[in-house]
Amino acid sequence: MPDLLQSEVLPETSDNVLDIRDLSINYGTPRGELQALRHVSMSIGKKKIVGIVGESGCGKSTLISAIIRLMASNATVQSGEILFKDQDLLGLKEKQMRALRGIDISMVFQDPMQTHNPVLTIGRQMVDIQYRDKLSKANKKKRAAGMLALVGIPDPEARLNQYPYEFSGGMRQRIAIAMALMAKPDLLIADEPTTALDATLEVQIIKRLEELQDEIGCSILFISHHLGVIAELCDEVVVMYAGEVIEQGSVRDVFHNPAHPYTAALLKCDPGHIKEKTRNLPTIPGEVPDLVDLPSGCIYQQRCTKGFARCQSERPAFRQINGSHGVACHLTETDLSKETSQQNEEGITS
Repeated sequence: MPDLLQSEVLPETSDNVLDIRDLSINYGTPRGELQALRHVSMSIGKKKIVGIVGESGCGKSTLISAIIRLMASNATVQSGEILFKDQDLLGLKEKQMRALRGIDISMVFQDPMQTHNPVLTIGRQMVDIQYRDKLSKANKKKRAAGMLALVGIPDPEARLNQYPYEFSGGMRQRIAIAMALMAKPDLLIADEPTTALDATLEVQIIKRLEELQDEIGCSILFISHHLGVIAELCDEVVVMYAGEVIEQGSVRDVFHNPAHPYTAALLKCDPGHIKEKTRNLPTIPGEVPDLVDLPSGCIYQQRCTKGFARCQSERPAFRQINGSHGVACHLTETDLSKETSQQNEEGITS
């Protein structure tokens, strides 16, 4: 039976800000083609916050670089569409993409200490990024000060004259958020914006993002390793593993009823789920598969503790469990009990 790709369950016309359909991207390497993304499909609704979680190497960075069309020179798109407000970003000319970046699509990067130019004042940088707006320099500075005030920077007018080194890491990340939201984009991509911050600052950044998203009304694609942050901030969550989307749905569905063994294992590894004192933190045994030489069948089957024979030979189709919750796993199919009981009988006989 052919695989059911996620793109087949998406409507032909969408009211989403972003629709990614059947996206596959390879990197050319001396060892061969590295299949970084394979048949990835997901969507971001208007005024929604969607989180992406997964181990390092799962394809999160490749996905966001494809959205903003800043991929590495050895990357090639094998298939798929990236529909932003119903226009395919992959088909746009570079001039058209430059017009979208920073205005319709903005981004907050992971490391706040590397985001700003160290030899220019914050005010100069915030004025410069408004080069498309036909406003006077005084009005641009006033607007920049207003954005700094929105993200909680005290005495914003005076702070415009300071250099990046005069701010803490948390303040620099808030400034980066202010710069990204200055144009009131339709989509904000936040690439692990709290990873380099301590827990207290992390809470402040998350709270500020929630407030600004509610005020501006933009959609947010939030990348993070931190499951607690995803649960606190996001409306929906997408779980990626080794270049594939293996589960997606509302935060409540995925966190309370994980349908994929990998999602369940990730949740068990979250320190917030550990109820008793232990000297050994839970881990997921095994390693991420080689994306140059992919195994047959399910991409997770070499590490899965619930796999059976079919997982080794057949790639699981992405199926909807309910209206908002989907998963790519043979365990969710209706004939599982028959196959499992048959295997148990064979095991007892042998």
